[in-house]
Amino acid sequence: MRVLVTGAAGFIGSTTAELLLDAGHDVIALDDLSHGRRENVPTRATFVEGRCGDESLVSDLGTIDACVHFAGRIEPALSMVEPEEFLVTNVGETVSLLRALVRAGCPKVVFSSSAAVYGAQDVMPIVEDRPTRPESPYGQSKLIVEECLHWLSVSGRLRAASLRYFNAAGATPAHPERHDPEIHLIPLALDAAAGLRPGLDLYGDDYPTRDGTCVRDYVHVVDLAAAHVLAIEALDDDPEIVANLGNGVGYSNLEVIDAVERVTGRRLNVRHAPRRPGDPASAVASNARAREVLGWRPEHPSLEGIVEDAWRARHPH
Repeated sequence: MRVLVTGAAGFIGSTTAELLLDAGHDVIALDDLSHGRRENVPTRATFVEGRCGDESLVSDLGTIDACVHFAGRIEPALSMVEPEEFLVTNVGETVSLLRALVRAGCPKVVFSSSAAVYGAQDVMPIVEDRPTRPESPYGQSKLIVEECLHWLSVSGRLRAASLRYFNAAGATPAHPERHDPEIHLIPLALDAAAGLRPGLDLYGDDYPTRDGTCVRDYVHVVDLAAAHVLAIEALDDDPEIVANLGNGVGYSNLEVIDAVERVTGRRLNVRHAPRRPGDPASAVASNARAREVLGWRPEHPSLEGIVEDAWRARHPH
């Protein structure tokens, strides 16, 4: 198939583009490089620099058999400060993209959604039919796009899969995790271990969890990418899919820090800081639906293995 990947210069987008190419698909890699890196884009892909919401640009790409949509803003804490920017980028640009895809006759869209649509939940693991109550404009923007895709599916305009990621982590040598600014715990901790940061800020140590720090479900980026390839195929049988992507196991921030110290052999200077707005205490996925509907099986579930892959890719020795 001819697959459009938006945000293909980003961490997950570039990894997925690589897997799609390995599976024999032609990939059009679209990115405006506002946050992604040009060197992340696989050389075998056809790179197009531009906004995903540029309808004339998307229309000029020719036949598209499927679109995997990653482009957007990803910083929940910043979205609390600049909600309008996240709604314009994540919702406005996506609606323009969807309109262009419908007009071009693209039959399938796989959307990079987020566990942030759930907000704080008391019972773990989280299943997909749990009420959605986002606690940040970032999470709200993801939910609005999911609802747009629902109505496009109901109307027969598109077949759509919304994949709700928990915490993407790990890496491949060709596609290390590098955000600017970096906001994710594992790469921040690895940079602290490498001496590139004076220490690591630990946001909140008074949550109602086993050690007082946030608990998260970390899923390897290669497993995430594989789910997108499977989702494209699964849309042949199901016009609308909503599925969590996580390992189904939660690790606390302190447990992640301990894993980083074991993998790197270095002690971290951990500085305690107040909670960040919009951070729930726990977020752990039920992945039963992804296993059933997509035939997905995480192949890299070990936290230590995830950290080790990220360390080797980010700080090769």
